[in-house]
Amino acid sequence: MRLTFREIKDKITKMVPSGITYEINLEAASIAIITTDPARFQEDGLTGRISKEIKRRVEIRPDPSLLMSIEEATEAIRDIIPSAAMVQNVWFDPAISEVIIECRDPGEGVGKRGAHLKKLRDEIGWSVRIERAAPLASKTARDIHRFRLENAEERKQILRRFGTNIYRPKRPGQEWVRLTALGSYREVGRTMHLVTTNESRVLVDCGAKPGRESEWMPYFDAPEVLPPEKLDAVVITHAHIDHIGMLPVLYKYNYRGPVYCTPPTRDLMTMLQMDFIKVAQAEGRTPPYALEDIQEMMKHVVDVEWGQITDISPDIKMTLHNAGHILGSSSVHMHIGEESNHHNIVFSGDIKYEKSWLYEAAHVRFPRVETLVMESTYGGANSFQPSRLEATQELHDLLKRSLARGGKVFFPVFAVGRSQEVMIAIDQLFKSGECEPVTVWVDGMITEATAIHASHPNYLNAELRKAVLKDDGSNPFSSKWFRQVENRKHREGVLRDPGSCIVLATSGMMTGGPIVEYLKHWAPEPLNTLCFVGYQAEGTLGRKLQAGSASVPLSDSGVTTMVEMNCDMVIIDGFSGHSDRRQLMDYVSQINPKPRLVICHHGDERICIEFSKAIRETFRVRCTAPRNLETLRLS
Repeated sequence: MRLTFREIKDKITKMVPSGITYEINLEAASIAIITTDPARFQEDGLTGRISKEIKRRVEIRPDPSLLMSIEEATEAIRDIIPSAAMVQNVWFDPAISEVIIECRDPGEGVGKRGAHLKKLRDEIGWSVRIERAAPLASKTARDIHRFRLENAEERKQILRRFGTNIYRPKRPGQEWVRLTALGSYREVGRTMHLVTTNESRVLVDCGAKPGRESEWMPYFDAPEVLPPEKLDAVVITHAHIDHIGMLPVLYKYNYRGPVYCTPPTRDLMTMLQMDFIKVAQAEGRTPPYALEDIQEMMKHVVDVEWGQITDISPDIKMTLHNAGHILGSSSVHMHIGEESNHHNIVFSGDIKYEKSWLYEAAHVRFPRVETLVMESTYGGANSFQPSRLEATQELHDLLKRSLARGGKVFFPVFAVGRSQEVMIAIDQLFKSGECEPVTVWVDGMITEATAIHASHPNYLNAELRKAVLKDDGSNPFSSKWFRQVENRKHREGVLRDPGSCIVLATSGMMTGGPIVEYLKHWAPEPLNTLCFVGYQAEGTLGRKLQAGSASVPLSDSGVTTMVEMNCDMVIIDGFSGHSDRRQLMDYVSQINPKPRLVICHHGDERICIEFSKAIRETFRVRCTAPRNLETLRLS
């Protein structure tokens, strides 16, 4: 039975011993207990017992009267944390009265039996977290920390408002659940789903469509979405542009609700949305939103770790699980309604049901699943990919062959995911001694995306996490052959250099970005090689090249020129972050418990229909591939 906030407060009041001064507030769905005596709530497991009783996440926050000023607290940290800990950054978040201290050696920072940590907490009053500093510094992560500090008071009020909405009184009437297709149905791009119940309206993803400006937007004009301020929440599965590219548009048009996502998704989507504006302006197009819309969005982001059960509306509990696609990518499990009349939906997100060089395989075990909404990108009957090991060997052979003849190899890559996979494969080749190393230029947002990977090691697979955290040269992202292209002038120097090299450049579908410059200059030369390692959507330049175009028109300062494709062109499929037909079928086979209904989206029209039919015939479950703007009643 759903508890109101008043009922929650009454239960807590009965459990807290007399003599403790405290007040109860909301941080979105979490219950915040603000107290002058935080230690008393740790005694005898009181916090855990409260959380168990009210079935909600409970956060103990120090009363503001206990907190040193940020300047005094910073000085105390310098005095108490020994130099051997090598403190790199100190981040204060007054919205939740917490300070994060990033150290090269967090063990030294914590001290024996937590001595330094305890002394620091007692002296400065703030809640303290000591974490290992990332080996690569992320400008995006630093900017987000600063932004949250500058907007702490407003964020505190925003979180309280989210909580007030979640714990509002129950509406009368019959319970029901519907799903409306608002983008990515029988197409790839502009992913957006709307879950509607008698209580709530929640969007899952809010993406852009690459390649076709007339179809950039998901269906914001559908009456179910209007007005945006009536939406309860947005959940983001992962940070690729086709899933987050249009999220700031909601804030441009007065949505002021929460965005739930993992911390790495938060960082990556901010970086990519900023780049989206920059690329649009560079190409003479008007971006659909501005910097201030991204900043407004960032005030409303609520961080959610994998496995953390979170109330996002009065009748929907959500849990995020690893999807194996890119850093922080998630499958979304929604538990809707009361126990006596409930429905469970899993949105797979984009999935990789195979352990990769970066991530563990997608999660397949859920408490309950009545409806599965899953991607179908490579769900076609003949869509089979080689394994990661086979793809790596194919890449190694290509590089050895191309570099031996004095050519250049250039890769159109997504800044997130494929770039890092290819970097690991190249690093492996050069460290093996099988190939003389050359400079590997990374152009676009790749270096910053890689730094964000290093900032969130817990979202990497165990082997890579260990390599990233160890400071012994085993971190593949820190190898000496990887160098950043700093600016346009620097890029011009790389383009003119006659020697062999490798270039990884965005955008991944060649719809813009620096990769187009490399194509323009290097495609006419037979010694060079253009290598695709990621999906190319319909209507993109990448798809046209894969279809065999002998020449392509490229615009330069308003003048269109034809570029002859004399270079080699190679497609290596095994690096995709998407599962192929075999893995997708395995995913459906292994998901536990078995869904009653499967809904296919995120694939070309023919593939969605074909894949839906295969699931229906193989697993004897209801399966459908709706069109955009269709609505299905689920319960």
